[in-house]
Amino acid sequence: AHVVGLSILSGSHVPLVEDLMQRMAEAGLTHIPVIVGGIIPEADATRLRAAGVAQVYTPKDFELNVIMEDIIALADPKAVAAE
Repeated sequence: AHVVGLSILSGSHVPLVEDLMQRMAEAGLTHIPVIVGGIIPEADATRLRAAGVAQVYTPKDFELNVIMEDIIALADPKAVAAE
């Protein structure tokens, strides 16, 4: 995988993502960026970013082209630098 994306609407984003980040670290996969989307309060988004999440998207992030550009930049930073 080039990027791992999670969409969580259950409200359990903090424990699920922290568990995922720990498991990825144990597996030596910290080089793979993780993005998370859902109904996520800013305090939780800050906590997720501190846990290593590359990007957090909420309903206020509705510009799909911007989101896709973000994901492309995470998946292949060299491609964006070449533009």
